[in-house]
Amino acid sequence: MLILIQIVLVLAVIFGSLVLMRGGANARHLAVRRILLVAFAISAALSIFFPAVLTSVAQFLGIGRGTDLVLYALIVSFLVFMATTYQRFRQLESSVTKLARRVALDEVPRPGGSKD
Repeated sequence: MLILIQIVLVLAVIFGSLVLMRGGANARHLAVRRILLVAFAISAALSIFFPAVLTSVAQFLGIGRGTDLVLYALIVSFLVFMATTYQRFRQLESSVTKLARRVALDEVPRPGGSKD
């Protein structure tokens, strides 16, 4: 059962990374992110109030302890965060490059124009 959980976790990481790398800040991406955030907040609150339930869920999934399940979820969340941050950085870098080119073109002296 443990190998099944490991395969599912690896597939979740790959799928999450591919979905987030695909790009776009459209409404669907924002909705998915918000739904995942709400689901995370609810599950975090429930695991704080009912830690035995978290351990039961972990054991049902074939993971020894609830803390291990939290660690696996943290790793997946961190990788998703890295993927989204990289994507945002890439978009920001592209915007800055376009802006720098526009400014450089605007500052080129025009032929026959007067100097200030």
